[in-house]
Amino acid sequence: MTYHPKSEFIAIMMERGFLADCTDYQGLDDAFSRGVVPAYIGYDATAKSLHVGHLMNIMMLRWLQKCGHKPITLMGGGTTKVGDPSFRSDERPLLDDAAIQSNIDGLEKVFAKYLSYGDAENDAMMLNNAEWLDGLNYLSFLRDIGRHFSINRMLSFESVKSRLDREQSLSFLEFNYMILQAYDFLELNRRYGCLLQMGGSDQWGNIVNGIDLTRRVLDHEIYGLTTPLLTTSDGRKMGKSQGGAIWLNDEMLSSYEFWQFWRNTTDADTGKFLKIFTELPVDECDRLGALEGSEINAAKIILANEVTTLLHGADAAAAAEATAREVFEKGGVGDDLPTLTLSAADLGDGMSIVQVIVKAGLADSGKAAKRLISENGAKLNDEPLTNAGLMIDAAALATPIKLSAGKKRHALVQLG
Repeated sequence: MTYHPKSEFIAIMMERGFLADCTDYQGLDDAFSRGVVPAYIGYDATAKSLHVGHLMNIMMLRWLQKCGHKPITLMGGGTTKVGDPSFRSDERPLLDDAAIQSNIDGLEKVFAKYLSYGDAENDAMMLNNAEWLDGLNYLSFLRDIGRHFSINRMLSFESVKSRLDREQSLSFLEFNYMILQAYDFLELNRRYGCLLQMGGSDQWGNIVNGIDLTRRVLDHEIYGLTTPLLTTSDGRKMGKSQGGAIWLNDEMLSSYEFWQFWRNTTDADTGKFLKIFTELPVDECDRLGALEGSEINAAKIILANEVTTLLHGADAAAAAEATAREVFEKGGVGDDLPTLTLSAADLGDGMSIVQVIVKAGLADSGKAAKRLISENGAKLNDEPLTNAGLMIDAAALATPIKLSAGKKRHALVQLG
């Protein structure tokens, strides 16, 4: 892309690798140069926490505010009742109002770490689309909004087309999702002057729908901007690990495990991740990312510390680094390791080491735990674990034991 932006926000987004596409670079750049731009990203409340896969867009909202503009975090209290079918092979399970609100409460904790909310011109706003979706009159909505949507065009969107091409069912409920999301943009523009929707590249079709609808109904010029689908250098989707999703809420994933995820970044991804997930100057990110051999490990520690500090605070980052050093460099236990506490009742006459490994989160299944042991990837108190039939009883946990899966994943098991 050869476009040379004049606004600070677009320049930062391009330089740091945040941009995949934009509906009108020139028009959006002009809007950013004229004054404060309210911009939103929507988040459906399908879980109690966001995960690392959401962090790129959260950082984009943070940069937006740092550049003097107004971030809007839109909670999908209404749209979660329908479920986004984009690129899914099946329908999402439907949640009741209490579960949705509980999930929203969890999501709000994360945003408070990255954004400043309040009443000033560029303070962030937390909104919920249930505000305008819950009270919709169905017939009025069909007449006033539904008439602007072409079924032919909706069927051509890749997120829908891929589902139909695989001959997988797409319910009428889900098909309405893209209309509701488009309506969100219309209402945000009408109520709050929102000029921009941002999101992942998989949301392009939904974003364009909202822009078209707002032009038709209000005759207002608004914009869409997407981030690239972020994958690791080995082709995996960002945010997944052997142990599952890398959650952002500390009650679902400890700050140590979060820190360790970033410390385990591959050499090839370090520079890119420094640009996207930290606020270090781009030149410094390039310098650190270009280090080779053992020196790149220092860059990964900086990455882990910077990202963990933003989410969990500097003390948590320092504690995680100290624990990692204790575990890896000195062969110790460390105070901050993930801990599994088992009661005497849990153990009964004994629990197999395979079950313990699974419960400690070091393997997804008993089969995976057995394979870990058979391939010499498991350790008990830093010694090779070779007996998959080993039983752990209360006496064995008179002092806590340390389990390891490979060189980088560890857990403590103790009697509680």
